[in-house]
Amino acid sequence: MVRGDFVIQHDVVVVGAGLAGMRSALEVCKELDVGMLTKVYPSRSHSGAAQGGIAASLGNSEPDSWEEHMYDTVKGGDFLSDQDAVEEYVKAAPRVIYELEHMGCVFSRTPDGKIAQRSFGGHSKPRACFSADRTGHAILHALHEQLMKNAKSVKIYNEWYMHALIVDGDRCNGVVVSNIQTGEVEVIQAKAVIFCTGGYGRVFKITSNAFASTADGVMAAYDVGIPLEDLEFVQFHPSGLYRQGILFSEAARGEGAYLLNGKGERFMQEYAPSRMELAPRDIVARAEQSEMDAGRGVDGKDCIHLDLRHLGEARIKERLPQIRQLGIDFLGVDCITDCLPIQPTAHYSMGGIPTDINSHVILDAEGTRMKGFFAAGECSCVSVHGGNRLGTNSLLEAVVFGERAGKSVLEYAAGIDYGNVNEGQEKARILKKFEDIFQRDGSESYNTIRDEMKEVMMTHCGVFRNEEKLKICIETLKGLQERFKKGKVTDKGKLFNTEIYEIMELGNMLSIAQLIANGALLRKESRGGHFRTDFPKRDDENFLHHSLVFDTPDGPVVKPKSVVITKYQPAERTY
Repeated sequence: MVRGDFVIQHDVVVVGAGLAGMRSALEVCKELDVGMLTKVYPSRSHSGAAQGGIAASLGNSEPDSWEEHMYDTVKGGDFLSDQDAVEEYVKAAPRVIYELEHMGCVFSRTPDGKIAQRSFGGHSKPRACFSADRTGHAILHALHEQLMKNAKSVKIYNEWYMHALIVDGDRCNGVVVSNIQTGEVEVIQAKAVIFCTGGYGRVFKITSNAFASTADGVMAAYDVGIPLEDLEFVQFHPSGLYRQGILFSEAARGEGAYLLNGKGERFMQEYAPSRMELAPRDIVARAEQSEMDAGRGVDGKDCIHLDLRHLGEARIKERLPQIRQLGIDFLGVDCITDCLPIQPTAHYSMGGIPTDINSHVILDAEGTRMKGFFAAGECSCVSVHGGNRLGTNSLLEAVVFGERAGKSVLEYAAGIDYGNVNEGQEKARILKKFEDIFQRDGSESYNTIRDEMKEVMMTHCGVFRNEEKLKICIETLKGLQERFKKGKVTDKGKLFNTEIYEIMELGNMLSIAQLIANGALLRKESRGGHFRTDFPKRDDENFLHHSLVFDTPDGPVVKPKSVVITKYQPAERTY
């Protein structure tokens, strides 16, 4: 770090310290000075919640190839994936696994000592490399250890909040931030900025997402005129803890767990007879919701059963220890002897900040690059996942495109100087935002607004959608945005004022929720994680394209962006 005459300077600023952020920082710090900004301590990043595995065509369980991995991914994404990006990503996967192993990630092994691989939904071969059911945790800690070895060239700003990008024309020159502990607003000038800020699942009532997943990064990009891509595609994971959303990993079904309705029936026979419980997540989530809507939930509730009992005590303790412990801790239920009650939970954002295959942020459907701005991980949309992400592909995306972001930044930042930054102007903009909130003394409760947003998004923009529901959702969100302006702040101090940051996060979530619902209303088809009961079929003629939403003086405007198709033409998606 260098403190200039007015601002903090780093060659590169990485915002977010999950897998994508840490992998990009590790790449950049080989040659440049890095500042890493994170709302939470790095080892608490949401990447650690990924449990089941990371995909790669190693072929350690049965013969496999990158071509098969590619086809499964494209098909799983309902043919909305950009196939050039998918090809690059699956080809890199085996190398990435061995590199992670050499960095210290301890994978589970086969009896002959190879990296073990389990089956996962939508994958035709067992290609999930795993560390029991704590895979994300294992990789996260391995990368964090590597970062600590590079502490001289990486400065981590723990518990700092990113407010805004600093943009001059078509170039990004830094970020405006504040120290949550002290409340001080700072400007960080950088030659390049990498966003690895995660998703936005907290807009839904039932979600597996960490409390930090509040759309800060995507909305900061949108606020400076960068479009957002495919926001209507939100994945609901089939096995969230009933009423709480805490994730029971797909690893359970990968190991052979059953899904049972209230009658004790394995109902997936009716929805995906060839793959059963190992169909893609969007199909399984809709099957569960259909069973519950038909009155076949367990004891008449909005839940079904995850049954691991037949796997046996030894296998559960070896392969699924975290799932067992979560059941005991949160339900008092031991999955060795009893079934776990689950329901679909908002899990993953397929959409986000549009990027090319080298993690450059792009400004339009033609691929025009924003200079000095890069993104990777869940906040980005490259788009390898298309309309629906296959399990174990997210960890791979974070590591592959985190590395690519780092390489692109090294190439971009070589030999260039810092861009223009008006410290006073940038600080004043954010300080006014603080002051506006502190001055509010209305009658509205921010907690109530947050709860109502989550409820309407879950009930009207969830697993099943239609025009009537979406219009109600949009109007409700508009009302909540007006009420948001009349909220009452209880803590007006500077030191560790978490309330003020929660209010700012809520503002971001209300905005992204509106964009999600608008996008869902405009896409009059069903594809992947986006299902319209009034348009239940995929419509390739009218909707085989990405959606780019632009901020305009007249409100959000959605424009199409072509899907890159190279090897596989769209076909009927059956399992």
